[in-house]
Amino acid sequence: MDTILNYINNSSAISLMVLLLLSLYFILTFWIFIYKYFQLSSLTSLEKDNLSSLVARDAKINPLSNIGQCIGDTNISKEYLNVCETSIIREASSGISWLSIIASTSPFVGLFGTVVGILGSFAKFSTISKVAFSTIAPAISEALVATAAGIFVAIFAYSFHQILNRKIYELNTYIKSQIDILLARN
Repeated sequence: MDTILNYINNSSAISLMVLLLLSLYFILTFWIFIYKYFQLSSLTSLEKDNLSSLVARDAKINPLSNIGQCIGDTNISKEYLNVCETSIIREASSGISWLSIIASTSPFVGLFGTVVGILGSFAKFSTISKVAFSTIAPAISEALVATAAGIFVAIFAYSFHQILNRKIYELNTYIKSQIDILLARN
């Protein structure tokens, strides 16, 4: 705990803002992932059950499924079902682009914090005539914390983005299968 307080006391305002931004990124990453994961799991489960019922002979589409809500009582056409599919996938994938943005920008934000920290360290050392490695190393290591934090956040954001993309792909396969069955029946 003393190390964290010492780091905060010795850091510049910019370095602290970088770490605050990366902390917000980290919280946002987990919030988006948890929310979308459970939403996509629920949608996928519903569409999987609906597909199972459609595969059974003479079964009707569940009006609670996304396809069921989309087609309602309208005539089924290939074009209309394709529009339904696109609409469902667009809605299911909304928000996950933030994970991609966070994954790609957080290392740069961390690098910016590191560069500012190193510049600040060199500014402090400029007044000293002889600087030992034991003086430089702690200052540089404190500056590198921002880069490590940026990479840490990027790892989670990228991984979660890939997991959610896979869930969307799975949802899309169930929707496409239902569309194929509905078109084959007409």
